[in-house]
Amino acid sequence: MTRIALIHALSHSVAPINAAFERDWPEAERMNLLDDSLSADLARGGQGLDAAMHERFQRLAQYAVDTGAQGILFTCSAFGPCIEAVAKRHAGIPVLKPNEAMVAEAVQAQDQDQGQGRLGLIATFAATLVSMPPEFPPGIDLEPALAKGALDALNAGDTARHDALIAAQAKALRERGCTRIALAQFSMARARVACEQASGLPVLTTVDSAVRALRARSGQGRR
Repeated sequence: MTRIALIHALSHSVAPINAAFERDWPEAERMNLLDDSLSADLARGGQGLDAAMHERFQRLAQYAVDTGAQGILFTCSAFGPCIEAVAKRHAGIPVLKPNEAMVAEAVQAQDQDQGQGRLGLIATFAATLVSMPPEFPPGIDLEPALAKGALDALNAGDTARHDALIAAQAKALRERGCTRIALAQFSMARARVACEQASGLPVLTTVDSAVRALRARSGQGRR
């Protein structure tokens, strides 16, 4: 049985990725590591991704490997350079940043469509629409959209409003000419079906793409 470590900086990321594993790769043994001080310390410290933060990520990864993890997925996108350093140190196993699998699938879909159509990128956190677009190659035509109020609704436990606000953006993106939708954050995966129903478009999520990529890289692709 393949053991996968899921390392989180936000509690909202835990349920969506575990649900995706349960649905698409239930045979994988999962371990969840949550350090919800990472994001707060990054924001508070003003030092950026300094040596101390890099060391914290190395220790989290080493702990996961020491417990038998054969793959690692980090679920918070604000720590890319730290995750890349972990991947170099543990080159013998797959180590994924949260967005990279979805970006790869978006590129593949665009190639299959021969570059036709725009990709609507929805986020509930405004900073994500600044940090994430550079992860896509230049050939991807992005149309960003912020689902205002959705993250506040999720934090308040109003999941129905969270999903509805995101789905409304998916519908608006279709009307603006997008042919595919991507949900930028792990916490948004729960709104995938609502977005598909509202827009009639295929919807990519970071969690589904990540599970598929980990399964493939671990040699456990569907038979």
